[in-house]
Amino acid sequence: MFQPLSVFIGLRYLRGRSADRFGRFVSSMSTAGIAIGVMALITVSSVMNGFEAQLKGRILGVLPHAIIANGQANPDQTVIERWPHVIDTAPIQTTDAVIQSRKGLSAGLLEGIDPSAHEPLAAHLLQGELSALAAGRYQVIIGRSMASELQLRVGDAVRVMVTSASRFTPIGRIPAQRLFTVAGIFHTGTDVDGQLMLANIEDVARLSGEPPSQANDLRLFLDDPFAITQLKTHADPDTWTDWRVWRGELFQAVKMEKNMMSLMLSLIVIVAAFNIISALIMVVMEKQSEVAILKTLGMQDKDIVAVFVAQGSLSGVLGAAVGGVLGVLLSAYINEIMSIFGVSLLGNGLALPVVINPFHVAMVLGLAVVLSVLATLFPAFKAASVHPAEALRYE
Repeated sequence: MFQPLSVFIGLRYLRGRSADRFGRFVSSMSTAGIAIGVMALITVSSVMNGFEAQLKGRILGVLPHAIIANGQANPDQTVIERWPHVIDTAPIQTTDAVIQSRKGLSAGLLEGIDPSAHEPLAAHLLQGELSALAAGRYQVIIGRSMASELQLRVGDAVRVMVTSASRFTPIGRIPAQRLFTVAGIFHTGTDVDGQLMLANIEDVARLSGEPPSQANDLRLFLDDPFAITQLKTHADPDTWTDWRVWRGELFQAVKMEKNMMSLMLSLIVIVAAFNIISALIMVVMEKQSEVAILKTLGMQDKDIVAVFVAQGSLSGVLGAAVGGVLGVLLSAYINEIMSIFGVSLLGNGLALPVVINPFHVAMVLGLAVVLSVLATLFPAFKAASVHPAEALRYE
C-alpha cells in the first residue's frame, strides 16, 4: 500500500467520489483560484520588475550615481575606487542652469565633464561627439526633448545662465551667463532628455565663478545604483550627493506601486485558500463516519489531522505548480500573446519590459503553499475531534 497512509487517504479524498460532484467542483475551484492568483502575481511582478529595471538603466544609467564634492577634502581617488560597488570615477562639476534660445527657455542640470573620461551619455548621442566639448570653446550637448522644445539644432547659439552665481552690472545683480554653441544632441527616451546639459568641466567652473583648478568634484559609477546606502558611511555626509536627490521619489513611487499591486493580487490567493477551508469542512462533515472507523482501527488524532492537511496541501501545491508554470510562460511571451490579439498597452508598437526574478517566483510559490497548509489546519483539527461513538451511533 502507498505510504504514508495519511497521504494515501488524503489523495483519495482529494479525488472524491464520482457522485460527489459539488464537493469536487469546490475543490477544483480552490485549486484553480490559487493557480490564477499565482499566475497573476508572477506576471505582474515580472512586468513591474521590467519597468523598474528599464528606469534604472535609462535614468540611473546616465545620471551621476553619487558625487563627492571638494575632492581635496576626501580620500585619494585610488582609495575611493576600492570602495565596495564602485567601478569607476570621473571629475564633474554640476549646477542648476537656465538655457535660452530665440524660441524660449528651459531649466535643467548643467554637468561639466571631462570629455576624455567615461561618460554614459556618449552611447546615446544622436548628433555630435563628446570630443567637441573642448575647454574654452563653450560648447554644450543637450537632449532631444530640450532641442525640440527650444527648436535648436547643432551649431545654434544659446544663452546659458547659472542661478547659483551672479554678477553686478549697472542694472543690478544678474545671474552669471554666457553664450554657448550646441555641439550635440542625445536621446535616452526619458525625461532626462529635457533636463540634462553637458559642457566642459572648466567652462562650467568659469561660468559658476570658480577657478577651473577647483573643479574637483568626483563622480562615482556603481555596479548597482541601489547599493548607494552602503557607501554613504565612507564619506563626509556634508560633501556627498547621490541620485536619490534627483530621482529618489520616482523610484520610491515605483516600489510602492509594485508592493501595492502584489498585495492586491495576493488577495486572490487568500480567497482561494478560504475556498480550501470550505471544501475541507464539507469533506469533514461528509466523512465523519469514515473518520470514526479509521479511529476505531487505531489511527491517532495526529494521523487524522495529517489526512486532511495532506488533502488541502496537495490541492494548494497543485494550484501553485500550475500557476507558476503558466505565470512564467505568460511573462516570457506576454508581448507575443498581446500582438496576436492586436493589443499594445504602451502604444507605438512598444513592448512591455519583463524581468523574471527567480527569487520572486519562489516567494510567490512559497506563499501559495504556506497559505494552503494554514487553511487546512482548522478543518483538520475539526476532523480529529470526531468521537467514534457519537459518529457511529446511528450507523
